[in-house]
Amino acid sequence: MKSFLLRKIFITMGAFASLACLHNAVNAQPYPNRPIKVIVPASAGGGADFITRTISNQLGDYMGQSIVVENKSGASGTIAAEFVSKSQPNGYTILMAQSTSTVIAPHLYKNLNYDTLKDLVPVTQVAQMPFVVVINPKVPANNVKEFIAYAKANPGKLNYSTSGNGAGSHLAGEMFNSATGASMVHVPYKGAGPALNAVVAGEVEVAFIPIVNALPLVKDGRLKAMAVTTITRSLAAKDIPTLAEAGLTGYDINTWFGMFVATNTPPQIVDQIYKETARAIKQPEIRDRFLREGADPIGSTPAEFSALVKTEFNKFAKVVKDSGIKID
Repeated sequence: MKSFLLRKIFITMGAFASLACLHNAVNAQPYPNRPIKVIVPASAGGGADFITRTISNQLGDYMGQSIVVENKSGASGTIAAEFVSKSQPNGYTILMAQSTSTVIAPHLYKNLNYDTLKDLVPVTQVAQMPFVVVINPKVPANNVKEFIAYAKANPGKLNYSTSGNGAGSHLAGEMFNSATGASMVHVPYKGAGPALNAVVAGEVEVAFIPIVNALPLVKDGRLKAMAVTTITRSLAAKDIPTLAEAGLTGYDINTWFGMFVATNTPPQIVDQIYKETARAIKQPEIRDRFLREGADPIGSTPAEFSALVKTEFNKFAKVVKDSGIKID
């Protein structure tokens, strides 16, 4: 009986040892050894969704695993950002963030359950998409300098539409007001489409809107494009000048898209995700598709992206404070 019990104990101990060895063997396998989930902070069809799905197949090939795209929309992207910030730091849950949820929302929402600078690690900036300043054809301005002069000469008389209160386009408009003294009045709409339609219909005179939404209407002659909001011209629309070229030195704001993982993700995993993503972005078919949709491909290093995030975080803290923007 005693020998039987001892034998049973040894067998059980052996089983536990085998399980431990199996667990260690699985954990010791090179990353990645299972599908990778990319969390998109917006619904299907939006900019972040387009960017993610455009690179997902190629990135999956390079990583040797499937890329699973999961949309978690709501609250200006903060739901998705919080989800990833609390995920396991192992590289299997990646956030394809927009600038809104990472460097703007923290200054607008009082009770976020994550800290961008502490809880998320920047991996790579995938792309950027400038806003474009468009006006109704009846506004008496044919170039950006004429528009700035007209806006300054009519303080409080021009209305500008955006995709929503606290959106990046809203901050773009307030930065314009601050830089020129124009005092244009903000009129928020529920999305870029309604905001653009309002300018076409003459409900408002001006819109600050993502370039991908505005270009078709500009090409049709239903809107006039005055300038892009980035410090350099967009690769997708090189004929549209910048506000900086018209004298607004340092004016620079865009919607960027970039990958983040949870803090404490091993540096070698962060580096691998960056390298394979940047490799995918360089592929001509991916680059061309980005440009057709108004997105400038980037593929920055983790260090470069981290520096951008910190700079943008501090910049928008000031913009929100100075403009008095509030989210109800």
